[in-house]
Amino acid sequence: MSDDRYAKYQRLKFDRPHPRVLRITMTSPGKLNPMDAILHNEVSTIWPIIDADPTVSAVIITGAGNAFSAGGDLVHEQKVQRDHEMRMQVLKEARELVLGMLNCSKPIISAIRGWAVGAGLACALMADISIASKTAKISDGHTKIGLTAGDHALIIWPLLCGMAKSKYYLLTCASITGEEAERMGLVSLVVEDAELEARALQIAQGLAEGSQSAIRWTKRALNLWMKPSEAIFEASLAYEFIGFGAPEAVEGIQAFLDKRTPQFPTDSIT
Repeated sequence: MSDDRYAKYQRLKFDRPHPRVLRITMTSPGKLNPMDAILHNEVSTIWPIIDADPTVSAVIITGAGNAFSAGGDLVHEQKVQRDHEMRMQVLKEARELVLGMLNCSKPIISAIRGWAVGAGLACALMADISIASKTAKISDGHTKIGLTAGDHALIIWPLLCGMAKSKYYLLTCASITGEEAERMGLVSLVVEDAELEARALQIAQGLAEGSQSAIRWTKRALNLWMKPSEAIFEASLAYEFIGFGAPEAVEGIQAFLDKRTPQFPTDSIT
């Protein structure tokens, strides 16, 4: 798709399955579409551009191949641990990703196949309508690597699936299939894998051809439910990034890369 607005993006690929529907496909080198530095920056900056594009009435976001996005590139995250300026840049991008999707006036549909983790999961669940294949695998893995569950989780999970489920899955990092996620209200719909793209397009096309003012103002009004939680979201981001260089996160990320069980201290000061 040739449009100067989108030409600078490297990891995001764009096409128009309908004249007023913009489909965004996240791509990244490596297995399972990891959220490397370039992709993380791009998913944080794209939403104001889409919001200002008069040719777009609905958006689909999905991942290339067999994964939505399996979260952060942990080798890059180790650099973030050692570099304060880089850490502040990533924090800024994490905030802009969530609030950008929240404030974008155009309805966003996520089509989730395979793994959705970390910032990839933020893109999946901050969408206005989330559609998962039955075999999709969802996990917020923050505490597993010694980090507070920041990103999107504290602003949206309790609203979607309640506090009891949120605490269980965010504290334990247990993974959820697409079917389980739909059953507990974490995603909007679940479909067979082969039906995912067609269902996402069907919904996006219907929204693109509907009353734009009615749809956009309804989205805006519904999202007022999340506005009181912005302070909680900001706190969770602060806690996450305060802990980025702490011993638990250093050990947690290294253990994950080493494919071993982390040895966390048992008497952390909090």
